[in-house]
Order: sequence, then C-alpha cells, then structure tokens
Amino acid sequence: MSTLLLVRHGLTAMTGPVLAGRTPDVHLDERGLKQADAVAARIAVLPLAAVVTSPLERCVETATPIRAAQVEAGRDPSWDVDERMVECGYGEWTGRAIKDLAKDPLWKVVQAQPSAARFPGGESLTEVSARAVGAVRAWDARLGPDAIWVACSHGDVIKAILADALGLHLDQFQRVVVDPCSVSIVRYTDTRPYVLRTNDVGGDLSGFLPPVKKRRRRTSDATVGGGAGAGTV
Repeated sequence: MSTLLLVRHGLTAMTGPVLAGRTPDVHLDERGLKQADAVAARIAVLPLAAVVTSPLERCVETATPIRAAQVEAGRDPSWDVDERMVECGYGEWTGRAIKDLAKDPLWKVVQAQPSAARFPGGESLTEVSARAVGAVRAWDARLGPDAIWVACSHGDVIKAILADALGLHLDQFQRVVVDPCSVSIVRYTDTRPYVLRTNDVGGDLSGFLPPVKKRRRRTSDATVGGGAGAGTV
C-alpha cells in the first residue's frame, strides 16, 4: 500500500490577493522559504522513495529542501518534475486580483458547480482532476505498493486529488481546504484510497513510518469501529 504525501507550495508575494496560476518567475518569499524548511524537517522522519513536483518555481523551491533533508538522512529518493502536477491553466484569469475575479459570473460556477467550470482560454477543473489523479495513479504503479512519496503541487490540484480519494464528486471539492505548505496524506490500496490526514501544518508524521512486516499484517480492509490510529496499526 503506497502512501502519498501531498504538499502544497509555500507562500509567495502573490499567494492570496492574486491568482498566480502559471505566471512565470513566481518564487517563494521569506515566509515561504521558512515554511519549506519546516515541512522538509517534518517529512524527514519518513523514508521517501520519490519527490515529484510541479514544474513551477514555487513548487520546485518547496520540494528541493524536502529532498535535501532526505539526502542528509542518508537516503536517495528520486527527483522528478511532472507536468501533470502543474497548476490549473486559469487562462485569462491568470495574474488577476481575487477581489476582481469574485465579481465575474464564472466565480459562482467555480464555487457551486466546479465540474462545469472552464476558465476562459484555459483548462476545465474536470481536466485538472483527470490529469492529476492519473499522475498519482501512474506514480503509485511505478513506485510499488510499499513506497512513501511526496507530490508537491498547487491548491486546486491537491483538492481535486483529495476529492477523488474521498470518493467525492468534483462539485464537492471546494469543501476541502489546503493551506500553503500543508501536508495531506493518502494511502492507496487495492480496494480503495484512505485519506489519513488533510491540511496538516504542524503535526508529527512519524506515525506514518512503514510497519515492521514481521510484526504486523497490513490489510486494505477498513477497520470496523475506527481502529487505533496510524501509529498503532
């Protein structure tokens, strides 16, 4: 059962007031660099098989210290830039102020029925979901059933992956919150994904270490009653 850590990039000067989208040369600011170092230190307790990142600078700059911390711990996870993890193509919305976009009629569609939303000159959210979920499934198959790996991407991309893992229709994905440099964890099995953690910005991740195979049997069945938690099962 592979375990995926979804990491959103850290803060930039544009994060929040402006829809950065695929604007080039958007880098982490001082806050974002500190966030990236902090999340790398948290993840360092886990042996990663791969670090996969969106090609945009803010994600590469978040993913780089994650891999560096692994190397410092004596590990050598693969490093891959995957175009399928890139930010949504917002088209004509790219680079515009959020306060102005909120006045556009399309804004209400994005909020209430995102599966019907296509950004002018850009992607539909359905297309974003399909490519991102397809990328995750392909990486799971490539890395194998026991891998722990990181995908560093963007808010709407991660929300779409989490909605799929939760079995939610894309129209429900706005109920999912993904903050800068948060960690969300999904364990994929032969029968279903398990969403183990969402939007975590400070928790201990050591409970997600691989189990000792000789001591316990891993099953893909859901535990009736809820189980004892990630660190004990």
